[in-house]
Amino acid sequence: MSGARSNPNLWLIAIVVTMGAFMEVLDTTIVNVALPHIAGSLAISNDESTWSLTTYLVANAIVLTISGNLSMRLGQKNYFLLSIAGFTVASFLCGISDNFLELLVFRAVQGFFGGGLQPTQQAIILDTFPPEKRQTAFSITAIATIVAPALGPVVGGYLTDQYSWHWIFLVNIPIGIATFFGVMHLVEESPESKRRAKRAPPFDYLGVVFIAMALGCLDVATDRGEDLNWLGSDTIRILYGVSLVGFIVGVVYLLNARNPVVNLRVFRDRNFALGTAAIGVMGFVLYASAVIIPQFAQTELSYTATWAGLALAPGALVLIALIPLVGRIMKFVPVKYVIVAGGLALSGALFFSDNLVPNLDFYHLWIFRAAQTAALALLFVPISTAAYVTLPEDEHGDGAALFTMSRNVVGGIGISVSTALITNHEQIRQQYLGEHLDPTNQPYNVLLQDLQGAAMSLGHAAQVAKQMAPGDVFQILQTQSAVLAYNDTFIITGVLALLLVPLGLFMSGGKAKAKSGE
Repeated sequence: MSGARSNPNLWLIAIVVTMGAFMEVLDTTIVNVALPHIAGSLAISNDESTWSLTTYLVANAIVLTISGNLSMRLGQKNYFLLSIAGFTVASFLCGISDNFLELLVFRAVQGFFGGGLQPTQQAIILDTFPPEKRQTAFSITAIATIVAPALGPVVGGYLTDQYSWHWIFLVNIPIGIATFFGVMHLVEESPESKRRAKRAPPFDYLGVVFIAMALGCLDVATDRGEDLNWLGSDTIRILYGVSLVGFIVGVVYLLNARNPVVNLRVFRDRNFALGTAAIGVMGFVLYASAVIIPQFAQTELSYTATWAGLALAPGALVLIALIPLVGRIMKFVPVKYVIVAGGLALSGALFFSDNLVPNLDFYHLWIFRAAQTAALALLFVPISTAAYVTLPEDEHGDGAALFTMSRNVVGGIGISVSTALITNHEQIRQQYLGEHLDPTNQPYNVLLQDLQGAAMSLGHAAQVAKQMAPGDVFQILQTQSAVLAYNDTFIITGVLALLLVPLGLFMSGGKAKAKSGE
């Protein structure tokens, strides 16, 4: 095959397959705001309800990695159809679940089938579009990948507030049906894909076991670490230990196996290896920042789930507006320098977001998120384009699987780590600030007197106002500690975003072009 299929419906194909990927990415965040409602409806604790996220992420991560192998065996079109059909049916079953065990099982099934949608979407785009048009096609993918996590809390909050949590799953059904029939009628299976399916080697079950150990235990440990005191818990230590063994033994096995379930040798391509690392860093920051702002809005500003999600929505509009502009820039500026600029812009936007204050208005939340999203627009398409530019065509399936796995798995870690950082830094800040609440500290005494005077002006007796003042100071302390913790987390993610600069610089320069021989 010479780089692309001859198909007059290129852009329709890109839109249709992206619809499926959009729906799957949306489901990684749409559930977050509905967890309290799920817990109340199914008579479980809030802690137990988070397992509906964990089971999805574990199944999703494992299948993401082996999706290239499954796609090779079944054919890209057939595997995508199977994935979208399974995901849609599982969404329906999640929506009608009336007990927690059912929801967990169906969420795992949803994650299992959903894991094939993103990498297969990328593989179809890579095989459908010629190299010179891929960056434009990836622009459509970028809108889905970056907008979906932002819209998840908005859609989830609205459906949960106005109807019930069941609708966050049922909303997938019409999109899934439309995507299924669109792919069936528009996407063509390439002759090379059919030949690969016919000569597929025996399935590597042992490789799947190592992948499940490595990624499954990593996801569970990271997702549950905050609740179980991280490495202070025997359970978390065991899970991380099993994950480490799975990674080490699995890498050695997969590099030496005759027919591995996933071909790790794709990482010998420098651009692909650096691009996969870069998309992982971007995924971490993308998902972490998509959690920090709505969490801050709900916990510190008392926003509803819907309004907390809407704080992210304007950023999606900024992204949609900038993506075409970035595509034009890439025609004149080497991709590596666009990635470097994106890394610097993202880091700067996160440092700029270190200006959260109590009672912050909606406008400033919008500005902070818009700045972050504008920087993300400079990253996804350039990283995707650069990662695949020198990768041989017959490695696109495994490459897309590992590339997408890196973004999703590291992005999931970003959600857990950012939440843990906020909790940890809130305690650190509270301890530090609390050291100043001493009767020998003159500013503290002045604050007590001011609060006492304010309470008396509202009609409270002097003795009652005096008793109220220390409690009011403690509430101020808690609020200030929380706000500073959110700011600290933005600074830490901003420093992490700077890693994109060296990753971009080490990529090969020049405009995106096909590898010789394609």
